Parts: sequence; structure tokens; C-alpha cells
Amino acid sequence: MRPVSSPRAWPWTVRPAPFWWGLAAVGAIAALAMMLARMPWAQGAGLSALTLAILLGIGLGNTLFPSVADRTAAGVDFSKSTLLRLGIVLYGFRITFQQIAEVGMAGLVIDMVVVASIFGLAVGLGTRVFKLDRETSMLIGAGSAICGAAAVMAAEPVVRAQAHKVSVAVATVVVFGTVGMFLYPVLYPYLGFSEHAYGVFAGSTIHEVAQVVVAGKAISETAASAAVIEKMLRVMLLAPFLLLLSSHLRRSTDSANESSTGAAKICIPWFAVLFIAVSAFNSLHLLPEAWVACIVQIDTVLLATAMAALGLRTQVSAIRQAGMKPLLLAAVLFCILVGGGWALNAGVNSLL
Repeated sequence: MRPVSSPRAWPWTVRPAPFWWGLAAVGAIAALAMMLARMPWAQGAGLSALTLAILLGIGLGNTLFPSVADRTAAGVDFSKSTLLRLGIVLYGFRITFQQIAEVGMAGLVIDMVVVASIFGLAVGLGTRVFKLDRETSMLIGAGSAICGAAAVMAAEPVVRAQAHKVSVAVATVVVFGTVGMFLYPVLYPYLGFSEHAYGVFAGSTIHEVAQVVVAGKAISETAASAAVIEKMLRVMLLAPFLLLLSSHLRRSTDSANESSTGAAKICIPWFAVLFIAVSAFNSLHLLPEAWVACIVQIDTVLLATAMAALGLRTQVSAIRQAGMKPLLLAAVLFCILVGGGWALNAGVNSLL
């Protein structure tokens, strides 16, 4: 007699239950963070869904999560790795190459100088002056130089840092980005900038996109528009930054073996390449605006989910062990962003 074949397994039954429980847990945290981010108090404070997601994750990760970690770990780790990379790729739908033209070559030059100098100073000061490990210094540098928490998360797969180091870096850029969000409008009357120039200054030096929006709108819609465009241009530098960082880290890691293996291989972060490709595709405006808005919303869910997963995997004791040094490094970088950024923007404006 022919044996009865077992029912065919559907794709969603391939993974074990712990995976789905973990995915559901971080998804619920992300949903709560996105809901809270829409509250007036959160918008007024410049708290994005990403920031709230990691804060909620850390809170639950140090209270409830340890008791269910064995049953949810697979889904949580999948979220902070695979979903993070997918989120960075889809982040390209927030950017178009036309935005470069709107701020001009001057805006691009300002952003390139800011990214290169701040990251270089972060690594140099962090490792030599504050005696921090290289991974923490790089993550704080990436967050301060480019786009806050999103840049820290994007750099994590390249740097391969531990969860608590990522959380420390995110915390520092959130703190000083928030300070900048409130400080810049107060400084505006003393900067000697037009509304447009102020927007470029804010977009080129404030950490998070949400914080840039708040700082710009506090002056005018003209300032807010220039700030967001300049900030998005700065975000676009994330992909080449990751490629260069990956190449540098791989060369330094493989230098001892070059004599036997030949030239060091470059580990290309393909999600960064796809990020550029998606940005280029988005620049063609082939998709309806409603579709793009939907994709951006999905991307926010993915990034918030990754943040929640990172928070669940972060122990407060590990952050406490990091001490004040990461905060001091971030404070120095913030002062350089404000002072040096003002001088850079003023110098560029005087040449135009």
C-alpha cells in the first residue's frame, strides 16, 4: 500500500515557533514606538520612532525579556541583523539625486567635509584621548557625522560591534542631537545667516532627521526645507562611507596575511550598494508618490523593529561599564559640529 504523504509545509511553517514569537515581540515594541512618536509631546521633543523603540527595548530587555529569551532569541536576532539591512536599503526611497541640485555643490562640499572630519576626529580622540575601543569610537563617529541612530545601526554590521556598544553610541547621538534641536533656534539671531543658510547649517550638523526638521521649522518653512534637503544629502553619503569603512577595516584586518594570500579582499556591504541603487531608482520618480510614502512607512517599521531588537539585547550593566567617556567624546564632537560647522558654512557662504 502506498504510504500517505505528509501535508506540504507552507513557507510560514518552515521556521520554528521561537522565531515567530521573537519577531512578534519586537514587532509589537516597534508598533508601540511608532504610535508614541505621533504624540504631540514626542514630536515636540524630536523623539523619532527609532529612538523610542530602542528605549522601550532596553527597558523590556532588562526586565521581562530575560525570562523569555530562550523562546524568542531567534526572531530578535533576525530582526537586528537581516531586517536592519533591509531597512537601510529601503531608506533610499527617502532620497533623490535631485536634492543635490537643490542645495548645490556648496551643500555637498559642506556635508563631505563634516562627515570626513567628524568621523576622523571621533576615531582619533576616542581611541587616543578617551581610551575607548575602536568600535565604540567608530559608531559614535558615524552617528555624529551622518544621521544619528540610523547611521549607527547601518555601521554596526560593518564594524561588527557588540549590542551594548551600539546602544551607547545611539544614546550619545540622541542626547546631543536633542540639545542641538533646541539650541540652534536660540543661536539663529547671532549666527549671521539667512533663513536658507541657517537651514543648510542645521542640516549639515544636527544628528537626526527628526531633530533637523524641528530646528528648521522653529525658524521658518524656508529654513526647514533647506535643512531637510541638506540633511538628506548628508544621509546619501552613508553608502559611500560604509563602502570606504568596510574596505579600510578589511585591509587592516588582513594586512598580516597579505604575504600568503595576496591583496586583502574587500568586504563590500551589499546593503549599502543597494541603498545607492534604490536612491537612484527613486530619483527617476517612476513610482506614484502614494507608493513611495507606503514604502517609507514600511521602512520605518523595519528600522524600528531592528532598534527594538537591539534594545532587547542590551544590558544596562554593560552601558554602565562604558562610563562617561562615550558621552564626553560625543560632547566634544557636538561642540565641533556647532563651532566648526558654523565656521565652515560661513566660509562657504562668503565665497558664493
